[in-house]
Amino acid sequence: MDDASMVGLMGRVTGTVGPGLVGEVIVRVRGGAEHFLAYPASGKDRIESGTVVMVVEYLPPRTVYVTAAYDS
Repeated sequence: MDDASMVGLMGRVTGTVGPGLVGEVIVRVRGGAEHFLAYPASGKDRIESGTVVMVVEYLPPRTVYVTAAYDS
C-alpha cells in the first residue's frame, strides 16, 4: 500500500496515543483490519483508546501519525 492510499483513512485507537507513548490504532485496509503503531500528528495531543482518528501520515511498513477525527 502506498502512502497516498493510507492518508485520510479512519481508524480507532486501541492503545493510548500521546507524547512519549507508542500507541496503537486499527485501520480498515486491504479488505480487512490491521493494527499500526501510532503517534500523534501534533506532538502534544493525547488520544485515548476508543477515539476515532484519521491517518495524516504513513511511514511504511506499520507506523502512522494520527489526529482525532472529531472534536470532543
